[in-house]
Amino acid sequence: MTFTSTDLEVEGAAAGGETAGDPAPSSPPASGRRLVRAFLHDRAALACSVYILLIILMALAAPLLVKLSGWGPLEFDQSAVDPNLGGLPLGTAGGVSAEHWFGVEPGNGRDIFARIVYGARVSMTIALLATVLTSVLGVVFGLLAGYFGGRVDMVISRVMEFLMAFPALIFMIAVLSALPAENRQFLLVGVISFFGWPYLARIIRGQTMSLKEREFVESAKASGATSIQIIFKEILPNLSSTIIVMTTLAVPGYVGTEAGLSFLGVGVVPPTPSWGQMIASSVPWYAVDPAYFLFPGAFLFLLVLSFTVLGDRVKKIAESGEGRA
Repeated sequence: MTFTSTDLEVEGAAAGGETAGDPAPSSPPASGRRLVRAFLHDRAALACSVYILLIILMALAAPLLVKLSGWGPLEFDQSAVDPNLGGLPLGTAGGVSAEHWFGVEPGNGRDIFARIVYGARVSMTIALLATVLTSVLGVVFGLLAGYFGGRVDMVISRVMEFLMAFPALIFMIAVLSALPAENRQFLLVGVISFFGWPYLARIIRGQTMSLKEREFVESAKASGATSIQIIFKEILPNLSSTIIVMTTLAVPGYVGTEAGLSFLGVGVVPPTPSWGQMIASSVPWYAVDPAYFLFPGAFLFLLVLSFTVLGDRVKKIAESGEGRA
């Protein structure tokens, strides 16, 4: 999963970093303003953000874009393929024309642009919902384990270790293959989140264990604040940068997971458009019609790359003097 790459770095900082004698962190709003200013001066982060925003807007405006193109994602245009050549698109570059902007699928003549637009909606919906659910579970269980410790920490930590050691991909394939095809998108969100939350929870746990020993937390306890008040008013705001970074880094992993499962035939059920499913369908044709693979492959590659670079840049900004609390 996506969280693994920074796991040791964050936990190492939590284990050996701040002590009770360190000064209290600056206020989250001030830290947030520094983070935003540094982000706006980072060209790579801005470029990736623009591409991600365009994909999100494309997914939201899918019905309008499809109406402008003139072809729906499930419509067939048999006049755009040659039945005498096994269904190869007529014309050049996979049938790219004024009528079919990205060409047509070999064999059936479905419009590739329309399927990419709706595929973006499917992929982004699954990835973002899985990210939100993973983040909520990871933050909640990480805070509980790190703040209360003892048996609570022991139980949550054992569950996290079991899920992190379990062969997640094999389990996903087995479960999704056995379950009915109805509501497959929601099943994908649930399965991905089930195995994703321990990576964020482990990081939140380590930082919470460090923060709860700081002077500002001790002062809150002395003033009579409850554990819930301390967690939400004192500890959680100081974890905001970590949550933002890890959430951003999680999205490309979930986009790739959905595409991979769809490619293997256990993800989004055809004919529902999905970038992974389109790439799988292009395998028998890539030698004679590379355009069919090129367009969904390029969109998927650039989206995963943009989220990965954006997460890395935000991480560096948060760790720098400008962004660090």
